[in-house]
Amino acid sequence: MAETRLKQLGGIVARQGILIAFALFLVGFAVFSESFSSTENLTSVVRQSAIIGVMAIGVTVVVISGNLDLSVGSMLSFATVMVVDLHDKIGPGPAMLVMLVAVLCLGCLNGFLVGMLRLNSLIVTLGMLSAIQGLTLIYSGGQNVDIADQEGTWFALFGRGEILGIAAPIVMFAVLAVVMQVVMSSTAYGRRVYAVGGNPTASVFSGIRRSRVVFSTYVISAFCVGLAAIILGSRVMGSQNNVGQGYELLVLAGVILGGTSLLGGSGTILKTVIGVLILGFIQNGLLLLGFAYYVQWLVTWVVIILAVWLDVAAKRGRLFSPIA
Repeated sequence: MAETRLKQLGGIVARQGILIAFALFLVGFAVFSESFSSTENLTSVVRQSAIIGVMAIGVTVVVISGNLDLSVGSMLSFATVMVVDLHDKIGPGPAMLVMLVAVLCLGCLNGFLVGMLRLNSLIVTLGMLSAIQGLTLIYSGGQNVDIADQEGTWFALFGRGEILGIAAPIVMFAVLAVVMQVVMSSTAYGRRVYAVGGNPTASVFSGIRRSRVVFSTYVISAFCVGLAAIILGSRVMGSQNNVGQGYELLVLAGVILGGTSLLGGSGTILKTVIGVLILGFIQNGLLLLGFAYYVQWLVTWVVIILAVWLDVAAKRGRLFSPIA
C-alpha cells in the first residue's frame, strides 16, 4: 500500500514538477526577502522576462516538432540593430515592417535547410548563429546604433509604455502566449506539429507533410524573435551588435524548464511561460538575497538538470529507474 502511494506521489511530482517548483521558489524567496513579493518587484520580473518569453514561445513550437533553433540569439541581435537603425531613416512603422520581413526570410532559410533538405537542426542553426552574427556586423559596419529622438517617438510604447495600465511588454507576451497556446492545443496545425515531433514516420503515413510543418515552425520562431527585437529596441532605444548573445541558451533553458521534451512531441506554451518566469524569479531572488551574479548560473544549471530528470521520469512513470 505504501509502495503504491509512493509511486502515485512520484507520478504526480514527475507530471506537475514544474508547477510545484514554481510555487516553492515563490514561497522561498518571499520568506527570505521582504521586497521580493512586492507588486513592483513581481511586475518588474515579468516585464524583464518578456523578451526571453516571447522568443521561447517560438522555440517551443520548433522543439515540439522535434528540432532545435540555436540561431535566435544572433537573430535577435540582427533584428534589433536593423529596427533601431532604420527608425531614423524611414520611420518606426516601416522600420518594423522591413525588419520583420528580413527576419522571416532568415526563418525561411532555417526552415528550408531543416524541413526541406532534412539537415540536422542542431548543426544548421548552430551555423546560422555564426552566420547571422556576421551578417549583423556587416550590416552595421561594426558600429552600435541609437535612436536620435528617444523622447518624441511612439516607438517607445512597445518597451517603455503601458496598455490599459499594464506594461506593454507584459501585454504582448501574454497575448502571444494565449494565441499560441490555443493554436497548439485546439487547431489541426497544432496537432500536426505534435504528430511530426512525436513520430515523424507515422505522421508521413498519416498524410502530414512533415517538411512543410517543420518549415512553418521556423517561420513562427523567427516572427517571435522579431517581436522580441521590437520590445528590446524600444526599451533600450539603441542596440549593440552582440545584444542577443547568450539569449539562445536562456531561451532553451526556459523551454526545458517548462517541460518541453527535446525529443519532440510533447510540451505546452503555458508551461514554457512558467519555465521562463522561474528563470526570471531565480535571478531576481538571488540578487535580492545578496548572492553574486555568477551564482545564478550554477542554480540555473541545477534547476535545468532537475527539469530534464522530471521529463525523463514522466515518460517512464517513476522518478528513479530500476538498478540493472
